[in-house]
Amino acid sequence: MRLDVGALYAFAWRHAHRVPGPVLRGAANLGADVTWWRHGDGVRRLEKNLARVRPELDAAQLRRLSRAAMRSYLRYFVEAFSLGGSTGDQIDARVRAVGLDAIRDHVAQGRAVVLALGHLGNWDLAGAWATRNVAHVTTVAERLEPPQVYEEFLRFREGLGMRILALGDGDVFRELLRVARAPQGGIVPLLADRDLTHRGVEVDLFGHRARVAAGPAALSLASGAPLFATAITYERLRGERRRRAGTPWGLRIDFVPVEPVSRDVPRAEQVRVLTQAWVDRLAECLHRRPQDWHMLQRVFVEDLDPERYAATRRRAGELDERVEAS
Repeated sequence: MRLDVGALYAFAWRHAHRVPGPVLRGAANLGADVTWWRHGDGVRRLEKNLARVRPELDAAQLRRLSRAAMRSYLRYFVEAFSLGGSTGDQIDARVRAVGLDAIRDHVAQGRAVVLALGHLGNWDLAGAWATRNVAHVTTVAERLEPPQVYEEFLRFREGLGMRILALGDGDVFRELLRVARAPQGGIVPLLADRDLTHRGVEVDLFGHRARVAAGPAALSLASGAPLFATAITYERLRGERRRRAGTPWGLRIDFVPVEPVSRDVPRAEQVRVLTQAWVDRLAECLHRRPQDWHMLQRVFVEDLDPERYAATRRRAGELDERVEAS
């Protein structure tokens, strides 16, 4: 009997908010611990990534960190499934923003802001909070398989007030550029710590080469919108804030401004230089809370298949040549 993953996700979104929070969190922790104990491919990949973030850890410490990371990862799904049942006041109480004034200043002046995000914490809760408290959110989502899962995620995120563009549908970058140049401003957050195309940028991340998305830097340069590295991490709630939030876990969002590229940098190098700049800012937050980095995939170049990576770089070079010739 084949499991209908789309139906399972739909069921979870419709009913999870009816389950008591402690039961949901307990089930998530149990699922995370079982997955961690089985030590499958995803957990081993997670540990390999975390070892680059915290090379000073011994094997036992790394295993403890990966367990905490799996619990953080499963917490995201439980929170996503139950978020539709949260009130606006609960959403507001769960989020603490650091560096928000700079974002609000740009938005108040009618300028859009581009955010370079990592797969950290709960970006859906952050998007719901930003839509309520800062500005309208437009972002891009990867098409997931099976299609029913993507459709459920799309309905969920649009229900939170965000506008979602599907990666690969038409000219997504052109539409993002239109949004970033619009006079009413807004926020364009882009998950970018993993390249999902063949147009990514190779950067230094914790002393290793990694491949990340070019989108945030390219969009910032093309539109003139300021770029911020953005880290979303979990924090324990206590006292009045915990009572208002209705949960022991909240989010800290760090908005870290990225310096514009110097005019002396050649045009062909600007995207790479600006990408390295936001990666450096994000890495500081990753080192502080590595357990909230939900990266169970290959992101470092030395982990990629050499032949496939060489082919990817060839295709990117061919595209660059066609763009320069046009």
